[in-house]
Amino acid sequence: MTAPSTGRSILITGGATGIGLGIAEAFVHSGDRVAITTHSSPVPDHLADRVIAERMDVTDSAQVTKTVNGLADALGGRIDVLVNNAGGLVARRAIDEADDAHWHHVIELNLSSVFYVVRAALPRMVAGGRIVNISSLAAHNGGGAGASAYAASKAGVEGLTRALAKELGPRGIAVSAIAPGLILDTPFHERFTPEADQQATIAATPLRQAGTPAHIAATAMYLASEPGGFASGTVVAVNGAAAFH
Repeated sequence: MTAPSTGRSILITGGATGIGLGIAEAFVHSGDRVAITTHSSPVPDHLADRVIAERMDVTDSAQVTKTVNGLADALGGRIDVLVNNAGGLVARRAIDEADDAHWHHVIELNLSSVFYVVRAALPRMVAGGRIVNISSLAAHNGGGAGASAYAASKAGVEGLTRALAKELGPRGIAVSAIAPGLILDTPFHERFTPEADQQATIAATPLRQAGTPAHIAATAMYLASEPGGFASGTVVAVNGAAAFH
């Protein structure tokens, strides 16, 4: 499809489901030009004619470079805001049951992917650009059972975020991250967190509620804004104060 002619140019990885979908919906609603990538999930019907979408394996460096460049061209030649959302737990594995393949896949999916996408997008970004990376509460508390690789990968995302904020700041590009807690209405928790565990997490959260993709989208919109740029280097915790309980 042809991108709209007004607004910023936004690229969101993993934008067809869950948190990424919520972020895509928010930027579309604001009148921005939005491109999303998806590994296997179909683009929901209500967004199919409002975003540019391509399939992309974020763990494939060459494919990332090709796809990001193609989407940048479709967006008019530039990327104003990059949201690195693609990732996942893959599977819950105790450390003594996790083989090398599992470890490397989780690190590639959640951490190396951010490196690949940022590297590919940077030539299309100019002063005023924004990069928002999606981390996790697991980076701070170690995550749930069998999530050591995931927690490590997300901690790496936060370290990379801070390094990029320092490196790209002189070029006028702000880099920040969001660390969600329990966010329902997402495939992640539908697949990996049983209902009883969800309720236990909610009960242990000071606000006594879970989040939704809209909570993360609102935070991403702020960090992508002009005033939000001064929060560069920040990791914003969106978890109902769960990290402090």
